[in-house]
Amino acid sequence: MKISACNVLKGKVVKVTHGAVNSEVVVQLAGGVEIIAIITKKSAKDLRLSKGKEVYGIIKASHVIIATD
Repeated sequence: MKISACNVLKGKVVKVTHGAVNSEVVVQLAGGVEIIAIITKKSAKDLRLSKGKEVYGIIKASHVIIATD
């Protein structure tokens, strides 16, 4: 796999929750940290995502916004 994004995180799917249109995918990274992605239900099915599958979380963002009250 070749990709221009610098933030490629390898992990395993720990949970997939399908909604009417989108799916929530929880990926556990090394050290136990989890990231969550919302993708289309069609993409989740096309990728055959299920618990235990090894995947890559690819983050491509130009901004990270942090706020407090």
